[in-house]
Amino acid sequence: MEWLNYHHLLYFWVVAKEGSIVRASAELHLAHPTISGQIHRLEEVLGEKLFTRRGRRLVLTEAGHIAFRYADEIFSLGREFVDTLKGRASGRPLRLVVGVADVLPPSLVRRFLEPAFRLDQPVQVICRADKSVQEFVAELALHRVDIVIADGPAGSGIPVRAFSRLLGECGTTFFAAPKLAASIRRKFPHSLDKTPFLLPGAPSMVRRALEQWLDSQEIRPRIIAEFDDSALAKDFGKEGMGVFAAPTVIEAEVLHQYRVRVVGRSEAVRQQFYAISVERKIKHPAVVAICEAAKQNIFAGS
Repeated sequence: MEWLNYHHLLYFWVVAKEGSIVRASAELHLAHPTISGQIHRLEEVLGEKLFTRRGRRLVLTEAGHIAFRYADEIFSLGREFVDTLKGRASGRPLRLVVGVADVLPPSLVRRFLEPAFRLDQPVQVICRADKSVQEFVAELALHRVDIVIADGPAGSGIPVRAFSRLLGECGTTFFAAPKLAASIRRKFPHSLDKTPFLLPGAPSMVRRALEQWLDSQEIRPRIIAEFDDSALAKDFGKEGMGVFAAPTVIEAEVLHQYRVRVVGRSEAVRQQFYAISVERKIKHPAVVAICEAAKQNIFAGS
């Protein structure tokens, strides 16, 4: 494997920016021959000429322009790295990578993440739902993910020391298309017995809470489908395929977006939402904003 000498690259980059070895020498506090020799070594390693002379001026070759673009990016990232570790703001947007349990309603995830976009500095959010919560938690330790938002705390069986912070909790509302809702609303919850029902996917806390509650009420709905994706369950529900459940905190949004009706509510079916990180004390400004806003705004009345 060929290793790039970053000192040589730095000298080249400064010369390219300054336009001459004389000005680069003053900037780097190095002698002209030292800089010239290091650039020649870099050219030998790359097998390309990086500069050509036009009169007294040094001009970048085509390979030199390519090298300069890469060098500019490399040293800009280096400055950002140091600024980040020292807590200084950089010119780049703050990057936030969020792993999201796919069982969470998209509208609730949006409300969780909105405070990150209201920070004074620009933020770039990468929201992922392509892995299980356990896989996302494992990626926290590798710093591929900054925070995981899930419907339960990090499990005890994971090989990562993670900290789970409760964002909030609320009861559960049951919804159905208008015709179905009208036929079962009056005798809720026992009217759910033998009623077509759209159940959340198996590896979720809300699934277990629902099953325990239904068993305690001796209610046996007719399960016609299971969905890991909560938005897909709502789409089926609005077409009259069955009753579905959602956190009461987003009840108004579900009614407006899907044109369904409330069948009933249960405070006994509690839904909890957690922010999971590997930091005991959260430092990322966007994560701090998300945690504070969830408690003060989203779940303030729950």
